Amino acid sequence: MIVRKSMAELEKMRAAGLLVWKILEEMRGMIQEGVSTHDLEVKAEKMMQEAGAKSAFKGYSTPTAGKFPSVLCASVNDEIVHGIPSKNRVLKNGDIISIDTAVQLSGYYADSAITVAVGEISAEAKKLMAVTLESLELAIDKARPGNRLFDICGTVERHVQSNGFSIVREFVGHGIGTQMHEEPQVPNYVDRRGENPRLKEGMVLAIEPMVNAGKPGSRVKADKWTAVTEDGKYSAHFEHTVAITADGPWVLTRP
Repeated sequence: MIVRKSMAELEKMRAAGLLVWKILEEMRGMIQEGVSTHDLEVKAEKMMQEAGAKSAFKGYSTPTAGKFPSVLCASVNDEIVHGIPSKNRVLKNGDIISIDTAVQLSGYYADSAITVAVGEISAEAKKLMAVTLESLELAIDKARPGNRLFDICGTVERHVQSNGFSIVREFVGHGIGTQMHEEPQVPNYVDRRGENPRLKEGMVLAIEPMVNAGKPGSRVKADKWTAVTEDGKYSAHFEHTVAITADGPWVLTRP
């Protein structure tokens, strides 16, 4: 069942979303050669605590992987998503890093991700990041009452593939609200086996293209969390929490 939110609920999600935005902007400013992903984790957790928010990620549990240990997913280069921050993972020139985080504030969740270049990166990595972000913005524009879910999914798929990149299929976006993961699932491709609901006011979606420079395949590392590209090529990830309103898409995770 897809849960639609009232304007009062959306305002609470907006507060959570602006905190997520603030944290990610702080991360963006910290990212440079010599910084460890653990340094980012420490700062992000401190900001959540100071705001009276709860991490949506730390302690999140699955039957196969156990509990996630961090407030951030910090995924570097060929890591697609769910990278675990570490003192041993020190950023260097030419890296790209995807930072994904989510909080619960006043009982409501918000979720967002950015990918950031470290120093000077390759032309291919620049294009990968640009196309991934463009696909998100194009998809957000489809988040309007009367459209269907596949309008969002297909927009990402077409833009990514027309630019020579591939879409990760194992990980998808999702509805969000009083739970971190709600219906519907929001794949970055048109999955004809899935449902294609009409979009209605009050629905809130976490739209999150995950795009590989090479082939779409992924595998999970021995830590049971970190997903990497099978071919070792770079991957980029951008995400926003988006409310569907009568006035069009309302991105809750940016000012």
